[in-house]
Amino acid sequence: MAIARLHGGPLDGQVLPLDDETEDALVMPYSETQVVYMRKGGLENTGEGDGPTSSDFYYFEAEDDIDPDADRNQ
Repeated sequence: MAIARLHGGPLDGQVLPLDDETEDALVMPYSETQVVYMRKGGLENTGEGDGPTSSDFYYFEAEDDIDPDADRNQ
């Protein structure tokens, strides 16, 4: 199994399992909306003994506006 390293957006810095190494986009729930991360670059560490296979995904968009202070604004 490979891992996805997320960059930017609300999930910045998270590392998630990547079941399908061919995925170019990740759509994930976030609060009451969804966020999209797109792959940039190819797979890394694909040989034996060099760690888990990984790929970098960068924040692309959110389905709705993301307001981290939504609960405080009411």
